Amino acid sequence: MVEALGISLTEFIFYLINFLILVGALGKFLYKPFLETMDNRKQSIKDALDNAELTNRRADEKMHNYNKRIARAEEEGREIVRAAKQKADAQAAAIVDEANKRASDIIAKAERAVELEREKAMDEMRQEIAAIAIFAAEKIVEQEIQRVGQETIVDEVIKQARNSGWQN
Repeated sequence: MVEALGISLTEFIFYLINFLILVGALGKFLYKPFLETMDNRKQSIKDALDNAELTNRRADEKMHNYNKRIARAEEEGREIVRAAKQKADAQAAAIVDEANKRASDIIAKAERAVELEREKAMDEMRQEIAAIAIFAAEKIVEQEIQRVGQETIVDEVIKQARNSGWQN
């Protein structure tokens, strides 16, 4: 069969030995380094995936921490707003109380002024009544001297009092 190919048995054995040497040399110098390169590459990919997973875990932890910080910041913001609202409400209540107090003071002063004006008007009215009474007494005495009736005197006093500006 080897002779059918046109080569002798010795050549065939020589080719077979050469082939085996070549396969051995290739296996030693190329296949083993190729396998080592593949193993190294496989290991570096595994390391990269592990590193990526670790990085993702760290990123998730950082994201979780940032979310906690954001939640705390939002809560602090709400607390600040609530405190500011309470402070503003307290200030508004103080302003309203102060305004009510001032209004009460103004009303009290106005009432005192009205009372003083009323007392002054009463004094003036007493003085006018006293003047009218004296005037009436003078007229009565004068009329009695003339023997005129008291009704006429009273009517005349009232008429003169109205003309002089005194009214009920």
